[in-house]
Amino acid sequence: MRLNEWRHITKLDPDKDNTEKIVKTVMNSGTDAVMLSGTMGVTKKKVLNLLEKIRDYDMPKIQEPSYPDYILKDVDYLFIPSVINTEDHRWICGIHKEWVQNFDIPWDKVVPEAYIVLNQYSSVGRLTGSRCDLNEEEAVAYAVMAEKFFKFPIIYIEYSGIYGDERIVRAVSNSLKEAKLFYGGGIDNRDKAEEMGKYATIIVGNIIYEDLNAYLETI
Repeated sequence: MRLNEWRHITKLDPDKDNTEKIVKTVMNSGTDAVMLSGTMGVTKKKVLNLLEKIRDYDMPKIQEPSYPDYILKDVDYLFIPSVINTEDHRWICGIHKEWVQNFDIPWDKVVPEAYIVLNQYSSVGRLTGSRCDLNEEEAVAYAVMAEKFFKFPIIYIEYSGIYGDERIVRAVSNSLKEAKLFYGGGIDNRDKAEEMGKYATIIVGNIIYEDLNAYLETI
C-alpha cells in the first residue's frame, strides 16, 4: 500500500511506556503505518529503543522528529513538520535549516508536513506559539496556501489530545485538490474514527496507552 492510500496511522511516543503488549497489539492491529513521534522528553536513545522493538515487523515505519538533533536512516519515511499557523518562524523553516546544515539528509525518505495546530493547551501548541483560534475560512486559507504556494504533500490538522471541530476538518478536506489531509486529536472510539476518517487519514496515539481495546475499535 502506498502512502497516499493510508487511512490509519498509529503514533507511538518514545517517551511513554511502550510495553511488549502495546507493541504487539499495534503491530498486528491492521493500522497502515507506525509513526515514532512525541513533543516532549524524546531523546535519540528512546527513539532507538522503540525502533528496536518494532524493527522486525513488516509495516511502514516513520520518524517524525521534533527537533533537528538527530535523524534515523533505518526507517521508511522521515515526516518533517512545519507549523504554518505560528508567528515564530523557527517552527516554519528555522530549525529545518539547522537540520539540513548539520546532517546528511536521506532526501528520498523525506515527506514535508504542513501542520495546522488547533489546541492552544497542547504541548505542541505551547511550544510553537501557534495561533489556535482559527475559524473555518482561516484554516482553509492556511491549508490551500500550504498546498498551492509551498507544495506541501501533507496537510496535518493537529488537535493533539482533544477531539477537533468536524466542520473545520471537512472544510479543509473539501478545499484540497492535491495534498493529503491528516487529522490527529482525541480519536478514542469507532464513531470518532469513522467521522474524521471521512475527510482525512486519521492519526491515533494517546488512546493506545489508556485502552488497547478502544484503540483497536478505531481501525
